[in-house]
Amino acid sequence: MSLLLLSVAVNLYVNRQNGRRELVYSELADLHVNALASATPVDVISTDRHTVKPWFQGKIPFSFNLPELQGTEFTLLGGRVTYLAQAPGAHLIYQIRKHEVSVFIFQDRGEETASLPSGPVHAMSFNVENWTQNGLRYFVVGDVSSEDIQKLANLLRDAG
Repeated sequence: MSLLLLSVAVNLYVNRQNGRRELVYSELADLHVNALASATPVDVISTDRHTVKPWFQGKIPFSFNLPELQGTEFTLLGGRVTYLAQAPGAHLIYQIRKHEVSVFIFQDRGEETASLPSGPVHAMSFNVENWTQNGLRYFVVGDVSSEDIQKLANLLRDAG
């Protein structure tokens, strides 16, 4: 009997974690698609990281670093404030070969993102890379190859 109860409890826990994971990825995919479908996908339009990063001061409760992109295939298009699970964060849009890639940065609130394994994932028709660094949770989302997502993620990690 106790083995049956333990099995049910483990099954409920796993299903709950999978549901949370799918909800977060679904919400990120929606944010990405909404921004790209918008007439104004960014609120601060600039390819200069020294313009985009300071624009977020006072709009979100944390700071982050942006990578130097010179010599890479990526171009910063700009950014906007966004929300995930009612928490404010930065939404940056990069371009690579006429494709847009979203980078979301939020304060790491462990309880909501603990079920998300760090690393590459294919979710909701997009390649996604996510990790935690210096108290922040990063998500890179796009319809480009997983290699391109990984390259941008590595640039962000190195800047962090």
